[in-house]
Order: sequence, then C-alpha cells, then structure tokens
Amino acid sequence: MVETRKVQVTGGSTYTVSIPKDWATDNGVSAGSEVAFYPEGDSLFMTPRTGEERTEGTLDIGDLVGEELIRAVMTMYVSGFDIIALESTRITTDQRRTIRQATQSLVGLEVLEETRDRVVIRDLLDSSELSINNAVTRMRLIALSMLEDAVGALVDLDADLARDVIQRDDDVDRLWMVVSRIFRATLRSPRAAEELGVTREVCFDYQSAARQLERIADHATKIAHLSLEFEEAVPDDVAAALEELHDDASAVTDAAMDSLFLDENDESTRRANEARESVQDIDEHARAIDELLRELDPTRAQLLGLVVDSLSRSADYGGNIAETALQKAAPTP
Repeated sequence: MVETRKVQVTGGSTYTVSIPKDWATDNGVSAGSEVAFYPEGDSLFMTPRTGEERTEGTLDIGDLVGEELIRAVMTMYVSGFDIIALESTRITTDQRRTIRQATQSLVGLEVLEETRDRVVIRDLLDSSELSINNAVTRMRLIALSMLEDAVGALVDLDADLARDVIQRDDDVDRLWMVVSRIFRATLRSPRAAEELGVTREVCFDYQSAARQLERIADHATKIAHLSLEFEEAVPDDVAAALEELHDDASAVTDAAMDSLFLDENDESTRRANEARESVQDIDEHARAIDELLRELDPTRAQLLGLVVDSLSRSADYGGNIAETALQKAAPTP
C-alpha cells in the first residue's frame, strides 16, 4: 500500500519527512537510529543503516540428493546468502560429496563447518571487490573462444580440443552464477548497486547479456560433443562454410558486446543496429550450407545440420545482446 507524506521545513532550511511507523518497527528503526539515502535519478531510496553483518540462510536438505541437492545449494548462493547452513537429521556421505561438488562449482564458496547433521558453507569473496562488468567480459572471452575451438575441433577432428571445450563450460556457468548473484543483490539493496558503481538498470542489461553468453557456451559445448561422433573428416567445402558461418556469428556477438559497453549512446545504437541487421545475412548463409549437406549421407548431414543450427542460434543470441544494447542506449523516461 502506498503511503504519502508531506515534506516540511524545519529550522528554515532543512526539509523533513516522517516515515511509516509500521515499516520502522519491522526494520528495527527507532529514535536515534541511522538510515542511509541512495539517490537514483528522480528517486531516493532509504534503508536502515546496519553493520557489515553477513546474511545467513538455513535449508533442510532432507532426502535431497544428486542434481536436486546441487540446485538447492546454487539457489541459496544466487539468492545472496553469504553463509549457507544445510541441515538434516543425518547428512549422508553421498550428500556431503554432492555438497562439496556444488561448492567447487561456485565462485568463492568454501565449507566452513561439518557435523553429523549440519554443513555450513561460507562465501569468502568481498562483495565490494566483485565487478559485474569484469564477470560479463570474462564470460564473453570464454564463450567465444569455446565456439571457435568447437568448430576447430570438428574440422580438425581434434578430440582433445573438443573435451577441453566441454570442460570450459563449467567456467562460464560459474561466472553466470556470479552475475546472477550480483544482479539479485542490486534488486534487494540500493547499497549493492552503489558499491558496483552502476545503476540497477545497467546491471539488468549486463545480466541479460550474460544469459545470452551462457547459451552461446552451451551451443559450443553441443558442437564439441557432436565433433566426437565424427570418424571421417568433414568435406573441405562444408568445413570452409562452417568456419565462415562461425566467423560471422562470432562477429555479431563481438559487435553487440562492444555496443553494450559503450557510454556514447549514438555510437552504441549504430553498432547495435549493424549487429542486428547482420543476423539476417547469417540466416541466409546457414540455409546455403544446408543445401551443401544434401549431398552427404543422411547421418553425417544430420549431425552437421545440428552444428549449423547451433551456430545460427549463437548469432541470434548475439542479436539479443544487440537488442539489450539498444535498450541501454535509449533515452530514459
């Protein structure tokens, strides 16, 4: 429910306004308490002034095992808990092994305490040292290098390179979790956005782009898995066409990411529009490769068709990033 207050003047020059008593009571604000104000455009956010207490969450893991338990730990991490207490009547050996696996797959987490019925995990990262810009930039570098190496592994029948691409997907997933955690922190607290040095809208744009990069990495992993199924080299004309399609798809994402990070709105808009328009050319290129595949045996043609589809989708994800860049550069109401 929206409550309104009249602004008053005290002492001839100081503006004052009262705050709702119910809100103050619920948040431990009383006479003598300090509150913090965070200006953001034409809005002013107020929060109780608290110490550097770390947030702790408790989860009853019960009979959770395997992937369900991993997802539960990841959910607590992304939700922003600094200390995660996992409890059960008796935590099994398999559950402990899975918890360690989940901890190792997330940035900054470490098992702090273990007892018969409780495992405590703590985030050791200093939130003030986190940078969503750096995390997204790192995702960009890894995802695009994965895509390039996945196509290279297919063309050269390099199984070791393909397996390396598959392993690198874990790095992208870890960074995606970090970005999601940072973004959700900015939604909960204006202080988090201030520490990052970016507005919450820009943080949302970076999170949206990171999601597309995570999907590109997934398709690179898919191509790497497909390459392991080939025993004979891909025909030269098809290989050359796939490499060219990759170059075009990668260029879309690079251009889109460049436009996203630009502060100059006109130039950002120009580059983002160019990236979006080039996606249509890539779709036509993909259809031309499909025609080449008709000359191959059905099994090989089907596998290579999946590769073409993954490259085309990667270009589409780059186009989505360009759309995000356009929204970021657009005038705000």
